[in-house]
Amino acid sequence: MATAEKLREGEPHLHWRKLPSATLFLAVLSTGIGGTFQYGYNISVINAPTMYVQKFINETWEIRYGSDVDRNLLRLLWSIIVSAFTLGGFLGAWLGGPLAIKLGRKRTLLIINILVLAGSALMGASNPAGLFELLIVGRFLVGLHSGVTLCVQPMYLGEIAPKALRGTVTMGTSVFITAGILIGQVMGQRELLGREEYWPSLLSTSCIPAMLQLLLLPWFPESPRYLFIDRKEEMKALQALRKFHDDDTYLSELEGLEKECAETQLQQSKPLCELLTERSARWQLITVIIINMAQQFSGINAIYFYATYIFKQAGIAEEYIPYVTMGTGACECFSALCCGLLIERVGRRVLILSGYLLMALWCSVMTITLTYQASYSWVPYMTMSCLFAFILSFGLGPGGVTNSVTGELFTQSLRPAAYMVSSSMNWISFFFVSLMFPLIVEGLQQFCFLIFLAECLLVTVFLYIILPETKNKSFLEIEKEFRARNFKYELTESVNRDLQITRC
Repeated sequence: MATAEKLREGEPHLHWRKLPSATLFLAVLSTGIGGTFQYGYNISVINAPTMYVQKFINETWEIRYGSDVDRNLLRLLWSIIVSAFTLGGFLGAWLGGPLAIKLGRKRTLLIINILVLAGSALMGASNPAGLFELLIVGRFLVGLHSGVTLCVQPMYLGEIAPKALRGTVTMGTSVFITAGILIGQVMGQRELLGREEYWPSLLSTSCIPAMLQLLLLPWFPESPRYLFIDRKEEMKALQALRKFHDDDTYLSELEGLEKECAETQLQQSKPLCELLTERSARWQLITVIIINMAQQFSGINAIYFYATYIFKQAGIAEEYIPYVTMGTGACECFSALCCGLLIERVGRRVLILSGYLLMALWCSVMTITLTYQASYSWVPYMTMSCLFAFILSFGLGPGGVTNSVTGELFTQSLRPAAYMVSSSMNWISFFFVSLMFPLIVEGLQQFCFLIFLAECLLVTVFLYIILPETKNKSFLEIEKEFRARNFKYELTESVNRDLQITRC
């Protein structure tokens, strides 16, 4: 810790400010606008032109083969266009870790914008060229970009943030996802780009956030942790720390870097296979897998599926439903912002546990209200209230905290591989839910919420037992807590084996 001690000599003790520096705030903004914003935007923007794209496919098919496309084939082609995004995201998750190690966090985020620019150009050119296949390739490339950013962006944000603000800064990942969903809903309205003649332009608008990031992000430094621990470039790391932190925080952060570097000086960033066999990280890995799967299986997709039906039952005119549906996106965005304000005060553990418990409550209430939807005139309004309450609970809990916790459970050498695992599990779960969810809803109707109720309760019990509070703790302190937990269970197993041998 020689560097930090030298810099600290002669400086008075200063208290940490609880607000981020302007440089840190702008870095979060420039990272998110071309990062996870694209993920949320491309999830929601594809919904508005559904009928127009299907009409385009049918017209293209008729020009080529002289007959209308079969309805089942049309549905299959549309499903391929939509799911190409998920396939690209899954593959991108496996690229994110190696790219972050080899190129660095910031450079990776910049370079992969090429994928979005190419994908946007292909989707925009599909209609003039008369090739619906370009939509498949374009969606795949945009999904590939989203897979990488979901892995690298929270890693970068968690590494540039001071310990006291790490949760708030990492929440930028979730805030920009929800903002992307909301902006995608807004852009798809009839008054903007929701008309038939505008759908190619609508799908190609992903290039705008990419160009903004290419203009803004180069002005900010690389992750200080990556420079100091992985690249051994101490002077560059110190300069980056000074830019991201105030005078009263960067010395403490430097001390933390030196401690972590001293403990991991013989370790390089480990590949995925080593993470999977690392016994000391076993419980961290299990926790990350479960919370990322649980986020997708929590029932949030069921809520959005039922939204249109619930609004109709509440008496909202059909032409106004798209505008009311924007309220769900605004609700989730608002809850993510609130989570960012609360996460350092309340803590990650409290937020994620209370979020899942409240979601379980709303699942039980909605099962009842949907069952008696037609019995009383006030029941649809109660269902609509529960719908918004569920979205708020999701955004305040698992929707906001999961990304923060994922990055905090691992030290520098294991973090890239850990994000590969978490992102790939997220995409696999997303794909499975997209594939199986319509069948589950069709078979169980409103009773599908009982499945989500059970899932939320089981995850709550698991996290209550396993997950410690990570607020205001260094990565080394968190790792030691999990290591103690891991070895405690191993010691118990060893004692039990010894007792059995003694009895024999």
